Parts: sequence; C-alpha cells; structure tokens
Amino acid sequence: MPKTQTARTKYLLLDTHVWIWLINGNEELNHKDHLRWIEQYARRDALRISAISIWELGMLVAKKRITLSKDVALWVKESLKGHGLDVEPLSVDILLESTQMGDDVHGDPADRLILMTAKNIHAAIMTADVKMISYCKSHGIPVKPLGL
Repeated sequence: MPKTQTARTKYLLLDTHVWIWLINGNEELNHKDHLRWIEQYARRDALRISAISIWELGMLVAKKRITLSKDVALWVKESLKGHGLDVEPLSVDILLESTQMGDDVHGDPADRLILMTAKNIHAAIMTADVKMISYCKSHGIPVKPLGL
C-alpha cells in the first residue's frame, strides 16, 4: 500500500456516491487505483459506509434523483453482502459532533455525519465531494480524493 495518510488508517469509509459507484460498476473508480484501495480494505474487513448513507440512498431513490436496478432494500442488502462492506452506526458522539463543526463545511447533514463517522472510527474517507475533501485536509481527517 502506498505511504499516504490513508495507508495508516484502520478503515476506509466510502462516501455515499462512492458506495453507489462501487456497486453499480461506474467508471469513476477505474482511475488512480481507487478500486485497488477499496479491495485492500475489504480484504482486511475494514471497508465501511456510514448508516446515514443508507438513508441518503433511500431518499435519492424516493425523490427519483437516481434509479436502481432493483428495489432499494434488496440493493442495499446485496451490496453489503457481496462487497465486504460493514455499516458504521451513528453514535451519540457522531451525532453531537456533527452539530459542532462550524461553518467551514456545507450544511448537508449526511455529509457532516459521514465526516464525523470517519473521525470517530479513525477512517479515511473516499469521496469526490470537494467540500468534504477540503474539510478533511484542514481538520486532519485522512482522505482519498476521487477525481483529483
């Protein structure tokens, strides 16, 4: 594994869009060894999504912003079973810390919860979200940026 901040973390936490891309086989993950990183963490049973990502996915489907190939509940269950993913629950600390992040991250509650999940479980985040990447870099949260 390359010597980067991500290499020293216990877990890799996928942002919601990265989880969707992984399961749907999107090309965004075929560049810069992103799939290799995911596979390395999966082999160590260290690949995670935040529980809020399941809610976020459900809302995207309900609002018809994305379409899945099958029912969302089945999609989620199969994605967790087949890719070595575990779900990190939202603890009291994560919930409260997400409300105390200040104004240097946008107000999206799901992104705040994902960031604080990473911080609390000592995970690197894999994301393409520029605001999340910036927050991670300025607050010492390891990040594996996509598209950069």
